[in-house]
Order: sequence, then C-alpha cells, then structure tokens
Amino acid sequence: MALETTEIQQKVYETFGSKVLGFNQDKDIFTFEVESDIITAVILYLKNEPTLRFHFLTDLCGIHYPDNEENRQFAVVYHLHNWYDNKRIRIKSFLNGLNPEIKTVTNIFLCANWMERETYDFFGINFIGHPQLKRILNMDEMTSFPMRKEFPLEDSGRTDKDDRYFGRTPSNC
Repeated sequence: MALETTEIQQKVYETFGSKVLGFNQDKDIFTFEVESDIITAVILYLKNEPTLRFHFLTDLCGIHYPDNEENRQFAVVYHLHNWYDNKRIRIKSFLNGLNPEIKTVTNIFLCANWMERETYDFFGINFIGHPQLKRILNMDEMTSFPMRKEFPLEDSGRTDKDDRYFGRTPSNC
C-alpha cells in the first residue's frame, strides 16, 4: 500500500504535537513546518520510522525573508525522499533573524555536510555541531553573506553600464 500524506501528517503530529504545523499539499509535494529546536528529532524519526522511510536527503537550503517578523526571517528547507513509495516531502524550519542557527543533520545524513556549508556561506545560518562549518564557495575573508536580501539588485553607482543596451531609458526605469 502506498504511503499517503495523511499517514505522514498523522504519525508526525502524534509524535511531536504542536511543534509541527502548517501541513499543506503544494502541487506534488507535501510540506510542513517544524520548530527549529526539534528539527533533528523530526528528521531522524522520518528516516527511521518503519512505515515512513525517508532515507534520502535530496536538498537542504536557506531562504531569507527580511520582511517577516524577527523570529521568522530565515528558513532552512529540507527535501526528503522515500524511494520505496516514491514520496517526497518538504520541511521548513524558521529561524531568528539576529542569530540564525539550527542543529546540524550531518550526523543523520552525511550528504548534508556540503549543503549546510553552502547555506552557511550564502546566508550566514550557523549549523550547531557541524564538523567543519566554513565557507565553501566564497572567500574566507568575506564578511557578508551574498544571498541575504540586504543589498540592492543593481549597483546604482556603476558607470560602465548604459541602460539603453538593456532596453531601459531613464523614463521607464
């Protein structure tokens, strides 16, 4: 019998209660939120529970929501896959904007190592307990995190760019 989203929701909610919320079927992927303090417990449960069997971490990434309230300005998103039933789920965990940190899942999925390093490198999210949390793509000397939405998309001070070449004139900019 194929694994149904209602079964996933029921098992997760029975085990973790109100710390998991926002269950939603978004197109072809089942999504829910988990409070950041229990993320490792939830992911370990999803991996080891005999009927759920989410044994593969497909992706882990960060998102910056600068307009959200302070305790929801960052999110870490986990995509898990159950190969047996070909079922995918997405888990979001929101973090504080002043000190974005969450426990590492490298002890559950080894492939999370580089994904967490990349998320740290671009968003500045600290993964507590990560074995080697340092920049992976940017220079070590960088003091900013380039994927944060703190900077304008274009540099207004550039003089080497002529808007006419991009189909823009001062009247429609």
